Amino acid sequence: MNQLDFMMITPSPEIAAFIEQHGVARIFLDQEVLGKAERQGHLDTHKAAHSLQEIASVAKVLRYAELMVRVNPWNPQSREEVEAALDCGAQRLMLPMFTRRYEVDAFLSLVAGRVPVTFLLETPQALARLPNWLPLLLAGRDEVHIGLNDLSLGMGLDFLFEPLAGRLLEPAANLLNATGIRWGVGGIARIGQGELPAETVLGEHMRLGSRWVILSRAFHQGVRTVEQLIGTLDFPAELASLREAEAHWQHASPEALMANLQQLALCAYRVACQRGGS
Repeated sequence: MNQLDFMMITPSPEIAAFIEQHGVARIFLDQEVLGKAERQGHLDTHKAAHSLQEIASVAKVLRYAELMVRVNPWNPQSREEVEAALDCGAQRLMLPMFTRRYEVDAFLSLVAGRVPVTFLLETPQALARLPNWLPLLLAGRDEVHIGLNDLSLGMGLDFLFEPLAGRLLEPAANLLNATGIRWGVGGIARIGQGELPAETVLGEHMRLGSRWVILSRAFHQGVRTVEQLIGTLDFPAELASLREAEAHWQHASPEALMANLQQLALCAYRVACQRGGS
């Protein structure tokens, strides 16, 4: 079984250079602002748009990790946004909040094969229509990441892990695996932390065949400098702990993985009930 890859959002060249040396495979910069504050204003998620200067500064220091830039959802300025990100050194682009095949097709045509694309599947429409737009992607190059924050909001749910708890992503995971499209889902906190323990979440990544996960704000506390990062956590040790949990689940039986899913569901629904869900 292939190892899970980590990505992390940071506009700091110093942090980017540090974390790539310790096994973070993708640095994630974010220019999405259209509609984001309205959707996620009540959530502790990344909302500040990274500048073109920040993208260029991070691009200059990377030696191993891939630089991915999330642009805005498809809009009249998409061409300018794509060209600017590429000019600043983006090695992969991410399209968020799409709902229809034509947006996927138009974005791929705009990028024209210059870099691979990750499509952020985070709307119920994109999930339901996955068989319709997935054939447009090139296996081994383009990817899909399932965004749990906006997907759960779009479904009217109270906790972002409810789609996993309800096994709503299983058909999508099976289709992605069958077509050879690499994919990931959501983010992860440190081992032993988070409303839903990171080790439990990792078990579901292994069961479904996910290949990517974001080191979330709960993991790194939104640090802005290397000094803050080092002072907040032992980064190499925390990544090693994630790898240990991952290795455990890679060798777990199907029965153990299903028992872990049941535990994930109990915890997720408990949190949802505490937030006013049913």
